[in-house]
Amino acid sequence: MPEHTVRDKLLVLIPIYNDWAAAGLLLPRLDRVLADAGLTADLLLIDDGSTKGVPAHWPGNDWRALNCIEVLSLRRNVGHQRAIAIALAFVERHRSTDAVVVMDGDGEDAPADVPRLLACLEEHTRSTVVFAERTRRSESTAFQVFYTLYRWAHRLLTGIPVRVGNFSIIPFQLLRRLVVVSELWNHYAAAVFKARLPRVSIPTERAPRLAGKSSMNFVDLVMHGLSALSVHAELVGVRLVVVTAIVASAMAAALLATVGFSVFTPLTMPAWTSTAVAVLLIVLFQVLAFTSLFAFLVLHARSHPTFIPVRDYEHFVDQCQTLVASSHGPSASNAPHASAG
Repeated sequence: MPEHTVRDKLLVLIPIYNDWAAAGLLLPRLDRVLADAGLTADLLLIDDGSTKGVPAHWPGNDWRALNCIEVLSLRRNVGHQRAIAIALAFVERHRSTDAVVVMDGDGEDAPADVPRLLACLEEHTRSTVVFAERTRRSESTAFQVFYTLYRWAHRLLTGIPVRVGNFSIIPFQLLRRLVVVSELWNHYAAAVFKARLPRVSIPTERAPRLAGKSSMNFVDLVMHGLSALSVHAELVGVRLVVVTAIVASAMAAALLATVGFSVFTPLTMPAWTSTAVAVLLIVLFQVLAFTSLFAFLVLHARSHPTFIPVRDYEHFVDQCQTLVASSHGPSASNAPHASAG
């Protein structure tokens, strides 16, 4: 009898917001890659409150490796990070699988990398999250410049390098640990880091978008970056306090040196000395006020109830519709809000 591996039960999870055209081109490629690798998988598409419904007769029925294709519809648009959080909690509660692949639906996460993620997972005995590490991106030069600045800021504020995104595979036993992490509501990859789940990465290249244009604008990208930083708010706060203490100490030393120089030496101070002292005092008070405010905000946030994905996801789920039924029998238990359509 063959050994049971994650090759037996694999689920691919893809968030979509109105991007049915790109996803329609992605699915045949994914199906072909899986079939060529001797793999099969179920597919769960997360409809993140799309204003455009699923096209008629989409995505077709001629599939070799995709056993079951479902659409999990959300009641409102929550953004792709929160859509992923809701879907992961839904899968943990209502689907039987050994591992979950998380990827984008626009084609920029290459289907050819899915077997590589799975192979790396099996090399590590299904005990770690495997991320696709981006070695080359396909976006515009302006985007890459701002992304580089964001990576520097993230490394400076948290000490954690940014090299991975959503594209990954997570074994079910680690998924059970991840869906109780409240930070998953803000950022999937950052939540994995925050939860200190074992993780490795493999190098990949970002592929070009298959169709249409991204719905994310510059503001959305900034918010995405801030969401990742918010997961590490306490770490950022500690680093800011340390930096503030160093800056405050340096300013205090400069002020004391200036006062001591003017009081205990016969030398005449320059006319601009009083202005410099006033400026140093103002900057010192502002730095202290900013750090104190940030610290109180972090402490205040800790005192409020947080979103626990596995507990609260049902509030956002509308229905789960089956587009292509599995030829190998049902893969799901009866779930609230889940209905075959």
